Amino acid sequence: MKILMLNYEFPPIGGGGGQAHLALLQRYAGRRDLEVDVLTSLAKPGFTIESFASNIRICKVGVRKKNLHVWRRSEIIEWLMKAKPRYRRLIRQGNYDLVHAFFGFPTGWLCYRTARRLPYVVSLRGSDVPGANARLKLDYQILGPLVFKPIWRRAAALVACSAGLKARALQFLPSARIDVIPNGIDLERFHPTERQENSDVLRLLTVGRLAVTKRLPLLLETVELLHGQGRAVHLTVVGGGALEAELRRQLGQRNVRGSVTLTGPREADEMPDLYRQHDVFVSASMQEGMSNAMLEAMASGLPIVTTRCEGVDELIGANGIVVEEAQASALAAAVVKLAGDRAARGAMSRAAREKAEGFGWDKVAEAYLQLYARVG
Repeated sequence: MKILMLNYEFPPIGGGGGQAHLALLQRYAGRRDLEVDVLTSLAKPGFTIESFASNIRICKVGVRKKNLHVWRRSEIIEWLMKAKPRYRRLIRQGNYDLVHAFFGFPTGWLCYRTARRLPYVVSLRGSDVPGANARLKLDYQILGPLVFKPIWRRAAALVACSAGLKARALQFLPSARIDVIPNGIDLERFHPTERQENSDVLRLLTVGRLAVTKRLPLLLETVELLHGQGRAVHLTVVGGGALEAELRRQLGQRNVRGSVTLTGPREADEMPDLYRQHDVFVSASMQEGMSNAMLEAMASGLPIVTTRCEGVDELIGANGIVVEEAQASALAAAVVKLAGDRAARGAMSRAAREKAEGFGWDKVAEAYLQLYARVG
């Protein structure tokens, strides 16, 4: 089988959607029954073709990228206009069985235009499904009925990365038929270690793009509240994005006294150790497809404290606490509960790893292969 994969972001550009794509390619590398071409982006003008494996090559269309973790509308339009002729050339020359697009938009727009010639699969990732993302509200209003729905309707298959995201997608297009194939986790890279319990400070960690939907100011407020109660906690915020300058400004105004560290983006090979250096993973996200960072934390044996959003029902059981109301007082109460009970943290840590073991990337990759066989 020969597949063309499309993704407007791919590491080091972007976030979870690109990381998920990379993980799939790593599982497909070297397979004799599968040949894959990838069309994606590059952070500077130009065009390159890279050999990822003997059966996989990656074609990168360059744009004038200002920030690796934030897409401006002008950058998206630039990529679409430059990628379109490259895509059509690949279609003419490639003899593909199907196209797999990560993100219904902007990526899905390319294969929508050639649907009569070649069937396509769309992986819905989160931001491409209308919801509570304030930054994209206008995009949803304009593009939703005119672009998103036609792309979804013409797809041979739609895939959501969580049952929660599927539910949100069905609110937008109730007639859609949507499969669920969750995100996965590399269980060998991300694993627990013997924890060095720090009796003085509970080490909190959050990881992700610094975007409005992550509600990071709420986490800062939570730490400020805990600090005011005399609780010894420290929050590490890992990631880059549009809100970094604003978060640093807020840190200067809040009474946290060194209780929060913003690291900026970190290299992928640093992340496993970084998870293992912390005690609890915290999240205040208002919407997710399925959080890659949360899966990585779980595989690393971290208990989870999170506000409710898509993907949480599949991920959180005995391994964490789901806060129903997005309020600093509720998040702080959950953190205090864990801080005061090492036995509970230990039990949640074991449950987190056990839960994560059901989300190995090998299972995800096989599920997509079965879908390809059905569509192609």
